[in-house]
Amino acid sequence: MRESLFFLFFAVCFGSLGSAKPPNFVLIFTDDQGYQDIGCFGSPLIKTPNLDEMAAEGRRFTDFYSANSVCSPSRAALMTGCYPTRVGIPGVLFPGHKTGLNPDEVTIAEILKSEGYATACIGKWHLGHKPSFLPTRQGFDSYYGIPYGNDMTIDPEMSLAEDILFREGFTAERVRSEKPRKNLVPLMRDEKVIEYPCDQTTLTSRYTKEAVEFIGRNIERPFFLYLPHTMPHIPLFASAHFKGKSKRGLYGDTIEEIDWSVGEIMKALKEYGIDHNTLVIFTSDNGPWKLGNGRGGSALPLRGFKFQTYEGGMRVPCIMRWPGKIVKGSYCDKVASTIDLLPTLAGLAGAKVPEDRVIDGYDIWPLIAGQNGAKSPHRMYYYYRGRSLESARSGKWKLRRTGKKNATVELYDLENDLSETKNLKAENPKLVTEMLQQMEAFHQSLIKSQRPAGKL
Repeated sequence: MRESLFFLFFAVCFGSLGSAKPPNFVLIFTDDQGYQDIGCFGSPLIKTPNLDEMAAEGRRFTDFYSANSVCSPSRAALMTGCYPTRVGIPGVLFPGHKTGLNPDEVTIAEILKSEGYATACIGKWHLGHKPSFLPTRQGFDSYYGIPYGNDMTIDPEMSLAEDILFREGFTAERVRSEKPRKNLVPLMRDEKVIEYPCDQTTLTSRYTKEAVEFIGRNIERPFFLYLPHTMPHIPLFASAHFKGKSKRGLYGDTIEEIDWSVGEIMKALKEYGIDHNTLVIFTSDNGPWKLGNGRGGSALPLRGFKFQTYEGGMRVPCIMRWPGKIVKGSYCDKVASTIDLLPTLAGLAGAKVPEDRVIDGYDIWPLIAGQNGAKSPHRMYYYYRGRSLESARSGKWKLRRTGKKNATVELYDLENDLSETKNLKAENPKLVTEMLQQMEAFHQSLIKSQRPAGKL
């Protein structure tokens, strides 16, 4: 039944399957950007005219969630359509780790590539930097970017390109022999380091150039462009054209440069005449750092930050645009998540979702298209912190349980208390019990079907 609905939608929207070009997908994923850090989501100081235009021409999702509040797990969820704990990536990966997303997992890129899509990952990967875990082994035709967080180091064992650009006096011998230094990270193309240390001030502009060139090379075939920006993760960098221009300081500079990048991609789609056949998605991997001196973002009016399961840690801004398919200037306040993107994009491409494993996400095209009566497919949405199931949302109700002994339980009505200020646990004991039971039942079922991370 599910496959027949995919087929029907595909046939109606794109004509006969043999003659119509499937849709293109551009997925822009920022790093640690707060819920409020876009003009159309309420930012009072950061100017984002291109994202605001994207929202005016598309749809804002006000209740959209990342599947974790830190980098690697949120990306594992995005790529696999699963809660990150299910696929063995519950925490952040570092250059010293010899683990990554298991090559046996099926990623969005692999599904689309099997349907003839050109695929590219441009930006921050953070799902394992060893060759067997890199994007080129996970369904992407090409990779260009920093393999993990920009506050990390180089792995001295990484493969260096013959024409590598060394900066700041580094040599291959120094890379191999010296203790790696924090914030000095490698820039890679495919599976080799091409620049060290990477000039991070030019990253956003270079990612954008690569993205536009990829689009230009693939106007005759369907493509999937995954653009996970390095910014605004700390340390913050912006190019000379944007540095010092935002009223929100360096953090605002990075967002405004990302907004420029979005504008360049939109311009390319229009100039190449493929705008009306391209779904563009913009969202963030998790909430902002809790930092002073203007270095972190804002999740207001939400409570909490990165690393937390309050709304500010996991509810993220999301905008989707597809001319003629998505209603202009609309919004969706139903629960949806990054784990829903794999089954949704697969459905739009006429591809099958893996049936030999549990996939936690759902096809949310009815929500994206704004179909009358469309509801969230998530009867309960789960917020993991590491291997612990810490929170869950069912409709307007959000329950948090922290600590093992003498656990603290909090119950919030998100419809009337978006900022999670009033704990209604005492007034709703039956609801608390029911939600805790459902959480425990789901967690136990996840453990039974849990899959391992990849290991060397």
